[in-house]
Amino acid sequence: MTIQILGPAQQGKEEFDGGKITAQKPLGFSGQGAATVRLGPLFYWAWGRAAAAGGIGFHPHQGFEILSYGIAGQGFHRDTLGTESTLQPGDIQLMQAGSGMQHAESVDAGFESFQIWLEPYLNDAVRREPTYSLYKSEEFPITNQNGVKVKTILGEGSPVRNLVSDARMFDIEVEAGASYVHRLLPNRTLGGLAIRGNGGTFMITGEEPVQFVNKDFAIAQTDQEKDTIIRAAGETLRIFLIEVPTKVDYPLYNKAR
Repeated sequence: MTIQILGPAQQGKEEFDGGKITAQKPLGFSGQGAATVRLGPLFYWAWGRAAAAGGIGFHPHQGFEILSYGIAGQGFHRDTLGTESTLQPGDIQLMQAGSGMQHAESVDAGFESFQIWLEPYLNDAVRREPTYSLYKSEEFPITNQNGVKVKTILGEGSPVRNLVSDARMFDIEVEAGASYVHRLLPNRTLGGLAIRGNGGTFMITGEEPVQFVNKDFAIAQTDQEKDTIIRAAGETLRIFLIEVPTKVDYPLYNKAR
C-alpha cells in the first residue's frame, strides 16, 4: 500500500513550435526527466499549455490509443483519415491509431489540454483500421454532491465505449474541506494530477495522509481493496484521475532509453 507524490521537478517537460506550446509530463518518454515513465498500459500523459497560437505538423502514430482532453481554449485537429475537428473545454478526442495514421494539431493562445497515450495489445492493434472520434463535453455524466463534482470521462455512463485499453478517468472538483473517495482494488493503480487549487491530502484507508500541492502527480497502489481519499485544503481543488491495471496480461512495448 503506497502513495508516491512527484512534484514538477520529477516530471518530464517538453516544448513545441519554438516554445509557443509547453508540456508538463507526469509520464513521458525516457530521457525527458520523468521519474516514472509507465503505469501499466498508461505510458504518456502530457499537460500542454499554449502561451501563443502555434501548432505541430503532421506526424505518424501506430497501434496506440491517444486521448486528448480539452481544459481551456480551442485546439484544431486534422488527420490523414480526412478528419477536421475542434477540441473545446471538456471534449475528448480519441485516436485509435491502428495500422497507422498521421495527424496535425494547431492551437489558439491560452489553449490547455491533456494528451494521454494508452497501449492495447499491439499485435492486435496494428491490424485494426485507424479511427478518430470526438465526444462533446455535454455527453459525459456529472455528479455533484457533498462538495464534490465528478465528471466521468472513462467509466460507467461515459459515451466512450470503443476504447480497447483498460482505463477509467475522472475530472474532479473538491471544495475546500470536502473529500472525494475512490475505491481502489488490488492490481489497480491510481494516478492523479492536481491542476487547480492549492492542494490537499491523499491517503489510503488506515494509512497516514500525504500532502500534495498544485501541479503534483500522485500515484496510489494497494495490494488489498481500499479507499483512496482525496481531501481539498483551503480552496477548491481540481484533480484529474486515471485508474489502470498495475499489470496487464499481454506484453508491453519496451521504450528505448
